[in-house]
Amino acid sequence: MTDIDNVQTIVETARLSATPAELEPGKIYAFNTPTGVHEVDLSGPAFTGVPSRKQGTTLVRDAVSFHAYYDKHHDENTEVFADAERLTVTAILDAHTADTARWSGHRLALSLRQTDAWKQWLAYDGKLMAQEPFAEFLEDHLPELIEPTAADMLEIAQSIQGATKAEFQAGTRLATGQRQLSYVETTTAKAGSKGQLTIPETFTIGLVPFEGSEGYKLTARLRYRIERGGELRIGYKLERPGDIQRTAFADVVKAIAEQIDQPIMNGACA
Repeated sequence: MTDIDNVQTIVETARLSATPAELEPGKIYAFNTPTGVHEVDLSGPAFTGVPSRKQGTTLVRDAVSFHAYYDKHHDENTEVFADAERLTVTAILDAHTADTARWSGHRLALSLRQTDAWKQWLAYDGKLMAQEPFAEFLEDHLPELIEPTAADMLEIAQSIQGATKAEFQAGTRLATGQRQLSYVETTTAKAGSKGQLTIPETFTIGLVPFEGSEGYKLTARLRYRIERGGELRIGYKLERPGDIQRTAFADVVKAIAEQIDQPIMNGACA
């Protein structure tokens, strides 16, 4: 037997006769094995049942929910970004410090969602409709009508519906700013009967752009066109709805800024 064989025998005998020792939780151990060094990390989540760090992105829909989660998890190095184009406010809760790199993997994102009413009013903005669909649209959105009142606008809608079997001939602007449309009834029962339909030049609506945000007033300008054959097409044009949406987003950012110590930066985080 060679000297090398003797050494290996001594090592193997010592290994087999060694008293087993309990491994201490929270430490990393390395063992030589026939296939190489094997590490056992007793500080990892597989053994402790606790994640090694906070991570993931939590999505909320309003400023109140943003504050609730932010207050629970932020620290003095948390960074907050507002992106007006994407309508988002994002907090990197574990952002880098001035001297130390951190994971930047625990995030809170406020993603504003437009209300159904806002989307519906914008969907028909600038589009001319036949009389009956337009009247039905007004009836469906009476809660958003401010001036003239919902009752007055309902009466106007009913008048528009009542004149669907008419041939419109002309439209004039009254001293009050309203529009007066002249028509001739074309139904058998009222053949040749003349009438007039008076509509406001503008009306005011109240809309909440985002879920959980404040409401804002918008002015809508009534538009119409008398087609060949006397058919009336009517609709509305909202005045600068994009400005209202930007104002609403800025107000949400302001509401968040008033509740946190960190400045809100204009932009987005990668």
